Amino acid sequence: MEHPLFLVLAIVGSLFLLLFIIVVLFNPAFPYRLLERMDVRGDEFLHFLSTSTAARVHHGTSIELFRNGSAFYPAMIEAIGGAEHSVNLECYILRRGVTADRFIAALCERARAGVHVRVLLDYIGSFRFTGQPAQRLREAGCQLGFYQPIRWHSLLRINSRTHREILVVDGRTAFVGGAGVADTWGVPQEGKPTWRDTMVRVRGSVVASIQAAFAENWLEYSGEILSGPDQFPLLAPAGEIRALFTKSSNDDRATISRVLFQSLIDSAAESLLICTPYFLPDAQLRKVLVAAVRRGVRIAVVVPGPATDQQWVRIASRRHFGQLLEVGIRIFEYQPSMIHQKLMIVDGRWVVLGTTNFDNRSFEHNEEDDLVMDSQAMAGDFARLFQGDVDESREVTLEEWQGRPLWERALGGGGWILERQQ
Repeated sequence: MEHPLFLVLAIVGSLFLLLFIIVVLFNPAFPYRLLERMDVRGDEFLHFLSTSTAARVHHGTSIELFRNGSAFYPAMIEAIGGAEHSVNLECYILRRGVTADRFIAALCERARAGVHVRVLLDYIGSFRFTGQPAQRLREAGCQLGFYQPIRWHSLLRINSRTHREILVVDGRTAFVGGAGVADTWGVPQEGKPTWRDTMVRVRGSVVASIQAAFAENWLEYSGEILSGPDQFPLLAPAGEIRALFTKSSNDDRATISRVLFQSLIDSAAESLLICTPYFLPDAQLRKVLVAAVRRGVRIAVVVPGPATDQQWVRIASRRHFGQLLEVGIRIFEYQPSMIHQKLMIVDGRWVVLGTTNFDNRSFEHNEEDDLVMDSQAMAGDFARLFQGDVDESREVTLEEWQGRPLWERALGGGGWILERQQ
C-alpha cells in the first residue's frame, strides 16, 4: 500500500498541474470588437489610435527600409561602431554563430572605448547564449541580462516573454523590425537562402519612445531606471513621417497589440495587406477579416510555405484557410525560404512593422513592439516590398485547400491548442 503522504502529494501536484494548464493554456478568447468604425484618412483616427494604444504621435520621423539580413545587419553593426555614449540591444533570439560574433565584436569594442552597452535577451528565446560568447561581452564591460528566467516563484509568468527586437544607439538612432541576431537571417544555411525579414532605421523624436520600450524591460530585469541625456537626448525632427511606437505587454488580456491590429482591420475601407510568419487568427479576428471583405476591402496575406520553421504551426494555420478563401481573401505561401516579416498595410496609408505575429501568443502573452507609420509614401514603398514577396509566393486556391491530404486534416484538428497559445 502506498504511503498516505505520497498519495496526498500526488493529488496536490496533479491539481496544481491541472490549474497551471487551465490558466496558461486554455484561457478563453477575449471578445474584442470596435464600437464605431472610423475613417483612417482623418486626424480623428490618428488621435484615436494614439490614445487607445497609449502611444505618442511623433512628427518629423525618418524611416529607412532594409530588406533581409544582408542589408540590415551591416547597417546595425555600423551604427553600433559609431556609438559615442550608449548602445541598448534587446532580442528574443541571440544565437551563436558568425552573425552573433560580428555583433559581439562591435559591442565589445564600444564597451572597451567607454560606451555604456546593455544587452537584454529573452531567457527562453536565447537560452543557448551562454559560455564563452556571454563571457566575452561581460569581460569587455557590457551589461548582459536575461529577461524572465525560470524560477519556481514565477512559474505562472513563464509565458511572458520579451519578443521585442530593438537596437538604440546614443538615444538618437534606432532599428526595429522582426529579426533577431542569428545566422538564420545572416548566413545561408546548407545552400538555403536566409530568412526573409525586414528592419527599419528610425530617426527623430520617436526614437525616445523606442528607447522607453527597452528601458521598461531593462527595469524589470535590473531595477535600473535609465535616465540622462546619453539615453534620452533632445531630438530634432529628422524627416516628414508621422509615426507612433506601440509597446504591448501581457499585464492583462486586453493588450495594446490586439487593440492596434483590431482597430486598423476594423477601420479599413479599401485594402489590407498582411505578411506574418505565424498566421493563427482566432475566431473573433477571422470574423473581423470576413466582415472587412464583405464591406469591400481587398485582403491579401503572405505566409510561410514549405520552408517554414514550424511545420505544425503551418498545418494549424491552414486549418481555417477555407473560411477566408471562400469570401475572397487571397493567401500566398512564400517559397524561397522562411518568411519572418511582420507587416500590415492598411488602405495604402498606414503601415505597421514590428514583432507582433498574427497569433494569440503575440496578442495575449508576449512583450511586443510595433512601429506605426502614417505615410502614403512609406505605404507605397512597403507595398512594393509586399508585391515582391507575392511574386515569390504560390497562391493557395480554395480547390487546392479542399483537396488537402487526410494527414494534414487530421493533424490540423489539434490546431485549436496553438490558436490559443502559439
